[in-house]
Amino acid sequence: MDNSNYKISVTGLGYVGLPVLIAFSKINEVVGFDINNQRINCLSKGIDKNNEVDAEDLINSNITFTNNIEDVKLANFHIVAVPTPVTKNNDPDLSPLISASEKIASILKKGDIVVYESTVYPGVTEEICIPILEEKSSLKIGVDFKVGYSPERINPGDSDHTISNIVKVVSGSDDDCLEAVAATYGQIIKAGIFKASSIKTAEAAKVIENTQRDINIALVNELSLIFKKLDIDTSDVLEAANTKWNFLDFRPGLVGGHCIGVDPYYLTYKSRIHGYEPQVILSGRKINDHMPHYISEQIFNEIEKISNNECLVTILGVTFKEDCPDIRNSKVLDIIDNLKTAKIGIQISDPLVLPNEVKESTGIELTKLKDLKPSNILVFAVAHSEFLELEKNDIKKLIKEDGIIYDLKNLFNKEYFFEDNIRHWKL
Repeated sequence: MDNSNYKISVTGLGYVGLPVLIAFSKINEVVGFDINNQRINCLSKGIDKNNEVDAEDLINSNITFTNNIEDVKLANFHIVAVPTPVTKNNDPDLSPLISASEKIASILKKGDIVVYESTVYPGVTEEICIPILEEKSSLKIGVDFKVGYSPERINPGDSDHTISNIVKVVSGSDDDCLEAVAATYGQIIKAGIFKASSIKTAEAAKVIENTQRDINIALVNELSLIFKKLDIDTSDVLEAANTKWNFLDFRPGLVGGHCIGVDPYYLTYKSRIHGYEPQVILSGRKINDHMPHYISEQIFNEIEKISNNECLVTILGVTFKEDCPDIRNSKVLDIIDNLKTAKIGIQISDPLVLPNEVKESTGIELTKLKDLKPSNILVFAVAHSEFLELEKNDIKKLIKEDGIIYDLKNLFNKEYFFEDNIRHWKL
């Protein structure tokens, strides 16, 4: 079949799936499926609570939004972009992927292509997904249908690196499938297509992208811990080192979210199954997972200097990254949970998230920025644009005399608050 005649379906309309759906809708009729009824209702009305796509792109499009898998039967090129989280023990949780595969299998037809975009460890597509598709559909891979894998590379909240200008890695269950997948994605990707040698190769390439970033951040986090002991400003050190042409410019901070803080565990899980205990990857994970506790300890040290019933802490930002409303696996939430063990006042503000949804999922009540009271401790936890636009006088109104700012994103240099008698702590 000519790839131009493929009708596209996308299962999973989150941060990954929805931009893919929108991109394909500009060239052909598409179907968007999600099990979240509320999500479908909002998208049908032109509302994307994730703020990844414009209302105009949702309303003026060739998209059928549905929570009925039977509607997906009309498509013959199925993209699966569901979350792949980890359990409390940091083991892969493939239940969303398994469920999605079962649903696709229920409507799978001869001639269909299924392409997985979810981040997984090498082997998941061929060892778990394809057997489900075969069993539930009674069809045969390579004879009746084909399967590809093309990892998502979208960076939520990043308007520069959108789906069309990021090189797309593709793979297929055979050469014909590879060419069909490459040609289909080639219609929406301007940056080019890279044809991986196998599905496992494409899976591995994706999972190491975030693993590499995780390790690099872990290194500078550990350096920050060391330099604190040595009374050296980490920012000064990195600024000096960054003058060398091949120095990698990573900064210390919290590592959360649904990718960087999760994907390495998928790789280490598979590694352990094959008898190798990862060293560097898990060490990096240990350091990054420790940072919320370290930061909490520093804040507790300050709290101890203040009468508990008089201490007020303000936290700016609860999402896992700047200018993104996603709170999944946000390490700021870990800091908040730690602080709640102390008998102190805590006020939290984040302009990007919906207060009702945050309260429902975390129990946290948010305060509007304009309603915040002056506090003893002010924590810049997330570098939202709205926070960066605050003038010095605005910041001074948020903190009491002799208060302290905990700058987790290295937003201010050490001299910025010197004349104002405001202490400044940063990683």
